[in-house]
Amino acid sequence: MMASPRLETYCCPNRDAATDFVVTFQPQIFGGICIGSAGLSLIFAILQILPKRKGYRRLGQDPLPKPASSSRILFIISICDILGCSGIVVRSSLWLGLPNLVSGISIANNSDVWPEVFCVGSAMWIQLFFSASFWWTFCYSVDVFLVVKRSAGVSTIILYHMITWGLAVLLCVEGVAMLYYPSISSCENGLQHAIPHYVTTYAPLLLVLLVNPVLFARTSTAVTSLLKGRQGIYTENERRLGSEIKIRFFKIMLVFFICWTPNIINESLLFYLEMQSDLQDDSLKNIRNAALITWFIMGILNPMQSFLNTLAFHGWTGFDVDLRRRRELAWDSGSTSVANAGGYNPIVGSTLLHQSHVQEAKKSMTGNGQSPSDGVSVLSEGSESSTIEIHISSELRDTEDVDADGESMENSTRQ
Repeated sequence: MMASPRLETYCCPNRDAATDFVVTFQPQIFGGICIGSAGLSLIFAILQILPKRKGYRRLGQDPLPKPASSSRILFIISICDILGCSGIVVRSSLWLGLPNLVSGISIANNSDVWPEVFCVGSAMWIQLFFSASFWWTFCYSVDVFLVVKRSAGVSTIILYHMITWGLAVLLCVEGVAMLYYPSISSCENGLQHAIPHYVTTYAPLLLVLLVNPVLFARTSTAVTSLLKGRQGIYTENERRLGSEIKIRFFKIMLVFFICWTPNIINESLLFYLEMQSDLQDDSLKNIRNAALITWFIMGILNPMQSFLNTLAFHGWTGFDVDLRRRRELAWDSGSTSVANAGGYNPIVGSTLLHQSHVQEAKKSMTGNGQSPSDGVSVLSEGSESSTIEIHISSELRDTEDVDADGESMENSTRQ
């Protein structure tokens, strides 16, 4: 019912004993848990990304800027999670509501192909969108790292689409094709034919678990260096900005570890059980119990990623939904776009930093007489590159140049 390669393996009539052991253990209770967890996560995740009447204030004129690449990536991750959750809800509901359909999967050489079609189709749907969510989470860490290094551009979001959807579809199809060779009604016996399927399923998951923390750590270090500026000054405002970025990254990885670590533990236990000659041996009782416990934990935590991710990305956005607002307003509840009447755009809030902190940093830098070239600004959401980019601001320098020109003209007039 949740995002596990064991669900595809269950579609084979001659499935292995370990898969049959966990999938057939209290299926009604397990299905109910999956429906409850996925249903709640689905409802609250959709509520989180809907536009709100409060929480997004925009000063300035239309048209609204398009969300930058990092904002889009976070939104796409949420959509993938929501679609994966919807697959879990549909699959679990049919498994509970149509027991005859499920029983037909276990009949070898069954003339009715619909049980297998439903089993494989629903499992591939769930795997595809959660796998795409993994790839997009990886691309998010790459994007924020490249932006800080000033290596990301307008075309990066197109490249991310090609990488994530291409790899997700390719690995999903390849893994399923290897699993169901030569046909779904007569899958090969033994563990060897299933290994490619498990590798293609867990490869993006392990990539995020191992690589994303490294990229986030390097990004945080680079942002801290940029916030210090050329003069090496690191004020309290800048320290809060750097801390806020680290907290955001930490929450994203915490949600991922909580939701998917049980899958790795459960898969390790089931592989160990598969290698035993007698699965029901008394010496394996603790291993079997641990496998069942982690199996039910997976049924709760896997679907909850959809809602928990939106909390990590945006915080709690509230219930005050306004469906009349444009879609762009819902991506980041903390984002603002500010433009004054003179056309000068000061530091604008991003999806990683609160607007108030950025404005305080601007005031403190200008008030302390710090060199204008050392001013730190956060890229506006209207830019096509990313919402986390930190760069040396030239806007303050341009403003002071105008002021200096005005003063020199006044002095010339007086003379």
